[in-house]
Amino acid sequence: MTDNATATLSDYSTMSISEIAMEVRKNWKKVSPHAQPYLDAMFSLNKISDNYYADTGSSVVAYFLSNATSFTGEAARAIKKELNKRLQNVYLKNKI
Repeated sequence: MTDNATATLSDYSTMSISEIAMEVRKNWKKVSPHAQPYLDAMFSLNKISDNYYADTGSSVVAYFLSNATSFTGEAARAIKKELNKRLQNVYLKNKI
């Protein structure tokens, strides 16, 4: 992994959901048709707490992740880790 790749992978925590969606699009050449609608919706989200029409941002991200099993590689792992971390934070916040 190059220094540039390391810097990019560590920057996901500062990105909006729409910026992460751009990274997914850049790194996933043939997006699963099952994940595509959720990826498209993510382009409309700034934060995971935003809504996409009647859906919560957290549900959009959760459904994207559940349909993104064919998104693989180093960037995919880092992106999924960040999205899962944000989902976990939402669920912990709502549990309290």
